[in-house]
Amino acid sequence: MKNNNLTYEKSGVNIKAADKFVNYISSISKKGQNSKKFQNIGGFGSITKIPKNIKNPQLVASTDGVGTKIEVANELNKFSTIGIDLVAMCVNDLIVQGAKPIIFLDYISINKVNLKKLKQIIKGINKGCKISNCELVGGETAEMPGTYSKNKFDIAGFSVGIVDKKKILNKKKIKVNDLIVAVPSSGIHSNGLSLVRHILKKKRINLKNNKFLKKELIKPTKIYVKEILKLIDKKIINGCAHITGGGLKDNIRRILPDDLNASIDLKEIKINKIFKWIHNQGVTDSEMLKTFNCGVGFCIIVNKKKLKKIKKNFSKNYQPYVIGKISHGKKNVVLNGKIKW
Repeated sequence: MKNNNLTYEKSGVNIKAADKFVNYISSISKKGQNSKKFQNIGGFGSITKIPKNIKNPQLVASTDGVGTKIEVANELNKFSTIGIDLVAMCVNDLIVQGAKPIIFLDYISINKVNLKKLKQIIKGINKGCKISNCELVGGETAEMPGTYSKNKFDIAGFSVGIVDKKKILNKKKIKVNDLIVAVPSSGIHSNGLSLVRHILKKKRINLKNNKFLKKELIKPTKIYVKEILKLIDKKIINGCAHITGGGLKDNIRRILPDDLNASIDLKEIKINKIFKWIHNQGVTDSEMLKTFNCGVGFCIIVNKKKLKKIKKNFSKNYQPYVIGKISHGKKNVVLNGKIKW
């Protein structure tokens, strides 16, 4: 019988390359400010202490991906920002319930380990964790030849936050006459890229040759953690919503009590240039509003007396502004007027 020297590497899996990547992750994670507390990279599981200053701690968990923004990154050969997107899509969900993000894990599945590409992705994830003040404590990199075609990959994120039971933001805190305040997005964030890519293909637009689109479509998702947690600590917020897929209507409806309505004045929304461009390609108003954030990345529900206190906590580029009001009703979000494109 012939010895064909069958190996895992010959099947397309390079364990040595994967080990080098794990060592790289360990080296950058140890540079974090809390590295003594988090020495989990390379272990079978991560161990994290629950902060002592929380009397009745409740854990909040979130998981998400970045959708077909991965294909934009592939086309532009730029992978340094989608890691930030990955963290943002998870931690921005955690703060909606008042939770402080404490740990983050990632999952990367790829056809073949490409150290240069993976290092860029993990740098972005690490940066996102620093912005949101949580720790990258572990993850998984799966080399899967035959499952993904050449240069293809996917990423997923998992985050855990913690909140005192008494400080959980729940629907009961939202009251009639509360204001709906918009916090600007950094752009398209990580939703609706499939529609944008369809437009590019249909209109034969070369993304690499378009400076405006190259910049806008890869721009990372805004992380709202620091600003929102400050407002929660000051007991200023009654409720909030992360505006992702489904747009304003679907996401605000998720946080409304059964007996209240939200009324939004569309002409008050400050539209980013990228959304004006998409709309001009032939996408209807209704399709824009249910697919994209249209310039509103996050919404805050607040008593009108506390509006000025909110604005002080945001930088010039992300100044909040009023777009609507809470009223009596049957858990509905009414969109009034028309967006000023």
